Amino acid sequence: MVSAKRTNQCLTLLHLSTVAGHSDNSLRHRSAATKNSGHASTQHHEIDQQDPKKPIKKVFSPREQANSKLVLAALTVVALFTRFYKIYDPNEVVFDEVHFGKFASYYIRGSYFFDVHPPLAKMMLGAMGYFIGYDGHFLFDTIGDSYISNNVPYIGLRALPAFLGAMTVPIVYQTMREAGFPILTCTLAGIFVTFDNMMVTQTRLILLDSMLVFFMACSIFSYVKFYKMRNRPYSTSWWAWLIFTGISIGLTLSVKMVGLFTVATIGVAVVWDLWILLDIRRRLSMKEFMRHFWARAFALILVPICVYLFWFYVHFAVLPNSGPGDDFMSTEFQETLQGNSMADGLFIKYGDNITIRHKDTSMYLHSHFANYPLRYEDGRISSAGQQVTGYKFADDNNVWQIHTNDPNDPRTGEQVKSKDVVRLLHTMTSSWLLAHDVASPSMSTNEEITTYPMNADGARFNETTFQIMNEAGGDKLRTMASNFKLVHVDTKVAVWTHSEVLPDWGFGQQEVNGNKNLMQKSNLWLSDSIQGRNPEDVDQAEKTRPIKSRAFMLKFFELQGRMISHNAGLTASHPYQSSPIEWPFLLRGISFWTQESSRKQIYLLGNPLGM
Repeated sequence: MVSAKRTNQCLTLLHLSTVAGHSDNSLRHRSAATKNSGHASTQHHEIDQQDPKKPIKKVFSPREQANSKLVLAALTVVALFTRFYKIYDPNEVVFDEVHFGKFASYYIRGSYFFDVHPPLAKMMLGAMGYFIGYDGHFLFDTIGDSYISNNVPYIGLRALPAFLGAMTVPIVYQTMREAGFPILTCTLAGIFVTFDNMMVTQTRLILLDSMLVFFMACSIFSYVKFYKMRNRPYSTSWWAWLIFTGISIGLTLSVKMVGLFTVATIGVAVVWDLWILLDIRRRLSMKEFMRHFWARAFALILVPICVYLFWFYVHFAVLPNSGPGDDFMSTEFQETLQGNSMADGLFIKYGDNITIRHKDTSMYLHSHFANYPLRYEDGRISSAGQQVTGYKFADDNNVWQIHTNDPNDPRTGEQVKSKDVVRLLHTMTSSWLLAHDVASPSMSTNEEITTYPMNADGARFNETTFQIMNEAGGDKLRTMASNFKLVHVDTKVAVWTHSEVLPDWGFGQQEVNGNKNLMQKSNLWLSDSIQGRNPEDVDQAEKTRPIKSRAFMLKFFELQGRMISHNAGLTASHPYQSSPIEWPFLLRGISFWTQESSRKQIYLLGNPLGM
């Protein structure tokens, strides 16, 4: 939330400079049109209708130019001072350095990880660590961990965001100057950015926001420069600033998806510019207008997309090894990583005794000799059937034997495939896994999951059949490799568990029920072991396979989907969160770091003068 707040503030400031440039030039254009060309003043922007190759330019006196350079230099020095002064303090992990410092270490190690943000800024931090000789040994596990005792070159890592944070100040100043504002106004804008509490704090730490705001500022600056070249279409400078705008947009998006606000800001300006080009008084042919349109589409759509794709290509290239992000990806993706446990997975066969574990909560599908109470505390009635729960620890009651749905065709020893309809026999209680149209203990909208005795009559046979749906669409199922859903054939619910635990009658174990939302990502399970079979004992055909390759675009789209779905799933409240209505009033800050022994604290709070 803090990042979004700071981003929106910077975009507002920079967008105002762009709009001012547009308004200023439009007014002066109309003013120039009502005067004779001989009376045009060099103190104003002009559109020279007789010389279309003359750039729109405001002429400053040599003294004014010298003063502007002096102010710019002073602001830059002060910005560098505010970002680098005592950057070594504190010498401990602060706030989200636990995440982004960790990611930098993973880049240096080459260990695959998952994050909801695009990779560029984290990759820059990793590259910085590599260049200063850091080997990635430290994983930034806890706020307050000492950098000194762990021999981490944290000053060098903090120096990159600090430098880019300082360089944002001259970019903002120059943007305002290019938009035609006087030195005093530009200086005020630079001061606001230089001394903003939030920006100073965030740019002095191993965080992503300084890179994000820097590339945003470059995007706006480049577009303002391009707009001023509009009377020299297709010239070298015109193309250069247009393409640099596209590159800057791509870099912004490659840091955080909140960079889409930058796309929107520049997009509005481009639409307005194209609308002006349609003015009948300009006498542009439709062919000429389309040339302008396609030039902007190439530079501001295609170029950013290529830049965005490029950094993901680099991301995959520098993370070839298995790491903590493996579990977020499909089996096919994981098989492209060196050292991934997918390669050691065993093919699951009919008749195997397997354990089944929930992917999100890591709980085993479990049952035991205990029944649901006939009546719950809220008065609802259950089937009083045998409990099926989620259990954290390895146990014999976690074992299920997999069977076909045809008792006359057991197919023992054949490999289980995706979309097969199966039955699961709980080995310790000799009962079949069953779902039926009875409300679950804690969720009246979901179905109860229970079991049915093996030696009972076959009247409830259909209620014990489940279809295995492999998430990645692969064919054969393997332990540790295949993430699948167990979809009840009769009632079309998916076997599911969640973090809520059952009351005392359920021994505090996790509830398992039938989820009617088949598309929910948390419906996934995997088999992590087969009783009596080890990877060392299997046939050669099932032993470790070579590392597979996969098309870049397939990996890219899979990762984008994971990023979007995971980010959409982050709906839980946070103790430090704030709502947009609170931002202008600075009602809530964030405690970044505290040290009890010295009573030192870093508390993030906005600056009311810069709001």
